[in-house]
Amino acid sequence: MTQTVDLFVIGGGINGAGIARDAAGRGLSVVLAEKDDLAQGTSSRSGKLVHGGLRYLEYYEFRLVREALIEREVLLNSAAHIIWPMRFVLPHSRDDRPAWLVRLGLFLYDHLGGRKKLPPTRVLNLGTAPEGRALKDIYKKGFEYSDCWVDDARLVVLNALDAAEHGAKVLTRSACTSARRVDGMWQIEVQDGRTGEKRQFRARALVNAGGPWVNDIIGRVAGSNSRRAVRLVKGSHIITPKFWEGSQAYLVQNHDKRVIFINPYEGDKALIGTTDIPYEGAPERVEADEDEITYLLAAVNRYFKCALTREDVIEHFSGVRPLYDDGNGNPSAVTRDYVFDLDKTAQVPMLNVFGGKITTFRKLSEHAMHNLREIFPHMGGDWTATAPLPGGDMAQADFEGFLQEVSAAYPFLPFELCHHWARLYGTRMDRFLYGTNSLSDLGRKFGPRLYEVEVEYLRDHEWALSAEDVLKRRTKEHLNMTDAQMTDLQAWFDDMLEKSA
Repeated sequence: MTQTVDLFVIGGGINGAGIARDAAGRGLSVVLAEKDDLAQGTSSRSGKLVHGGLRYLEYYEFRLVREALIEREVLLNSAAHIIWPMRFVLPHSRDDRPAWLVRLGLFLYDHLGGRKKLPPTRVLNLGTAPEGRALKDIYKKGFEYSDCWVDDARLVVLNALDAAEHGAKVLTRSACTSARRVDGMWQIEVQDGRTGEKRQFRARALVNAGGPWVNDIIGRVAGSNSRRAVRLVKGSHIITPKFWEGSQAYLVQNHDKRVIFINPYEGDKALIGTTDIPYEGAPERVEADEDEITYLLAAVNRYFKCALTREDVIEHFSGVRPLYDDGNGNPSAVTRDYVFDLDKTAQVPMLNVFGGKITTFRKLSEHAMHNLREIFPHMGGDWTATAPLPGGDMAQADFEGFLQEVSAAYPFLPFELCHHWARLYGTRMDRFLYGTNSLSDLGRKFGPRLYEVEVEYLRDHEWALSAEDVLKRRTKEHLNMTDAQMTDLQAWFDDMLEKSA
């Protein structure tokens, strides 16, 4: 049986999930199809920052930076459990950008986007400030500014969850194999990657938010073409033990003028990145190579007293950024702005999304719907700017106040576990904790902070169908579990699948 909907969205990354949420909230019937798991591609392999993009000022991307800075506080208010302020220390080196230029950039950064919640830039004496203790003594002066941290994969899942709660149908592990214009509608075929079952849909409009696969969807799936092109740029990160005291992050300038983020990660670890390298392979096969790992370690060792080695790298990952090809030869200078290509052949529209970044996904989604207003003149107006994401509906976006409340409500939970779940789920943690009175009520313990009640919630409500879905995207517990524990979790999923067959 063929289902007819207003809008069909291809791609379960941040842009696809954001557009599906925005459209469903306007009253449209929506289907979102993702060939893998939500956020399995680029959207879970970012630097995990909601930021204006300080370095983009150097390329005169003032509109993009202003929009991103405004969105930074919008998102902070909408999801204070997965997004929170972070201070960044930028040690100054005379060998790189002059101090006056850095100070000018930070002044613009403070004032371009109407900053309200976040504290302003300040100058640091690295010889006396605690933030300078881990740095080499040759660095005497630094700057400290504000941006925000985000759990990128959970941001995608929460958008998909909100889309579903507004009526959208979210299909994971469901590849769109064909989309053709037939009798004034899109005729779309989707194949379930687990069962091979094929389903048919008809839609008034199609959104291609395929990220690195955007051109493949235009050509192979839709049998069309576009005057736009996407440029694939590989960005790699490494994870090491944390090697400094304090909650601050660092931003350092490398010899090639690129900047590297060194951020606290999952409590006792550091996330270091990123690289910018042209990429021509299959996006799903991207990996960090040894030259990139060496490059990132060298950037750290240039500034910090510690001497990281290859043995300190706990994990590395790489993602492919699908940037709009603006013709710039330098991968670092290629615009991070987004561009739409609206193909209205035979008055059956296909909106292709090129580029974008996590920070501006909500605005991108809003602008995508503006592009489709002619097709859906009776849809509702803009709504996401003041709407919390699932779990983010806490008073005044006050996470610390919420944490105190939930700690009192579940006194049997160790504080670390309570904090961990509050960060992941916000006010939604009640949905799997309601009625529990002891740790024994949480079911089987798979790892140090992973219990059966949480896994069941993720399976039933957040499309988690494997251990990897839970450990790498819904949580980051793979960093805290043994191979045997992870195998046990997958066996649990396999057993559940067998019982439901």
